[in-house]
Amino acid sequence: MLFERRPVEKTEQTILAHSIKLDKQTLKKGHVLSKADIKALQAAGYDSIVVASLEQDDVAEDTAAQLLANAVCGQLLQINDPFTGRCNLRAATSGLFIANSAGIDQLNLLHESLTIATLAAYSVVTANQLVATVKIIPFAVNRHNLDACLQVARQLSPLIHVKPFSAKKVGLIQTRLPATRESVLDKTSSVLVQRLQRLHSTLHDEIRCNHDETETAAAIDTLLESGADMIIIAGASAIVDRRDVVPSAIKIAAGDILHLGMPVDPGNLLLLARRGNHPILGLPGCARSPKQNGFDTVLERLVADIDVTPQDIMRMGQGGLLKEIITRPQLRTEKLNSVTQTAVNGPLQISALVLSTATSTRTGDINKLLLDIDGLPMVSHAVKAAIDSRATEVIVVTGHQHEQLSDVLRGYTLHIVHNPDYAQGMSTSLITGLKAVSANTDAVIVCLADMPRVTAEHINQLIAAFDPIEGRQICVPVYNGKRGNPVLWSQRFLNEMSELTGDVGAKQLIHEYSDVVCEVNMHDSAVLLDIDTISKD
Repeated sequence: MLFERRPVEKTEQTILAHSIKLDKQTLKKGHVLSKADIKALQAAGYDSIVVASLEQDDVAEDTAAQLLANAVCGQLLQINDPFTGRCNLRAATSGLFIANSAGIDQLNLLHESLTIATLAAYSVVTANQLVATVKIIPFAVNRHNLDACLQVARQLSPLIHVKPFSAKKVGLIQTRLPATRESVLDKTSSVLVQRLQRLHSTLHDEIRCNHDETETAAAIDTLLESGADMIIIAGASAIVDRRDVVPSAIKIAAGDILHLGMPVDPGNLLLLARRGNHPILGLPGCARSPKQNGFDTVLERLVADIDVTPQDIMRMGQGGLLKEIITRPQLRTEKLNSVTQTAVNGPLQISALVLSTATSTRTGDINKLLLDIDGLPMVSHAVKAAIDSRATEVIVVTGHQHEQLSDVLRGYTLHIVHNPDYAQGMSTSLITGLKAVSANTDAVIVCLADMPRVTAEHINQLIAAFDPIEGRQICVPVYNGKRGNPVLWSQRFLNEMSELTGDVGAKQLIHEYSDVVCEVNMHDSAVLLDIDTISKD
């Protein structure tokens, strides 16, 4: 790839190396320059700029990212469309994220231009959660380097995948000593139920007995005979030796003791055992608390049908210090963390806001939103696109002919709010909708009900491009260089949007915050097409 400064008139079809802000537009880095761009640069007084151009053996960043993402992707992962040299991979279902750590290192060590970043191996993930990202560092990579990475990824396939949770019926045994309080046992049951629900499993049955080998062994037999897939034993006293009460009871019940102890704190005193195909876990005392501990690490793998060996447990020491360290530095401010935490630890919460308050002044007495288009009222197309997208909630704001619109939308899974002040301008409808948005939302995508050709795919492209950590906080669809709708907004802008007045949307904020605007190229003109007039036929 050539990277050089050129006279502006010689930059057509080259790649802009650095973003340039002009009076009426911003040319983003990575943008392929057109004749119109060159004229705009010349009008702004630019004589020369730094650009990149591909050589014969180069592969463009998006193409390279897509190829590498395809090569590393294993089962139950979804690949988002490439964007600025990045391909994000998301979990298709909840489960455990499995990664070949040595293989990922091997791939990242091949060449600086190709990278893959993932969650830690054995992380619990939920559907749609971001688990890995392939990023091409320059605007293009040499074919030889790309082929070397692809070869490694294919040889180690699958490099990453998701192992789904398999619903388990778990039997719980709690033993008592004379001083044991029933409230402690009740809390332990409640905490375990919460853990199992998160892993799509259930508490099959519970037996409480004396802290005695014979009674505990009998409880094991009873639970397994009743259909439990796994046994968890919370002893009244911590297990400190293989000859202690709980391991002795497991032996009496014809079970095998596999391992006692683990290099994870809290969770050191975990017991791993088995009878036939049924895992048996002796709990450390910390497992009575909902806080993460070594028991969670083992339970999660077992519920995902991943065999856990003594060697597996012995290798858990690196990263096994789970206790909170007071002196640990906080690398992010509280505000930034609130923006990014969901992206790291769970799926993004995206609110779709459909503004359906048009007064139809250009269509006479006819409410254009109720017009039939392809067998459905116009408003239904916009609402259906939002519902079918990756948005986690859909809110429809009505105004003109509120009752008729509500009737049309009956049966859809959404929340309808009415703006009685709709005639005072679009800003009032936007503010009404924002008040109904969930407090934990990460972003709001503002959709217009008079754009019936916008589909769930268009909306999903905007959601896939959204990345507050990387500065992509306002995502705008673009077709042939023109910006359209809907627009996705990070939650950091919601307060300012709520202060808008008059018959305007939030377009002025796009210009004000151009440094965090991400233009998302679309394959068709649907994002530009709204319907303000109808045929007189």
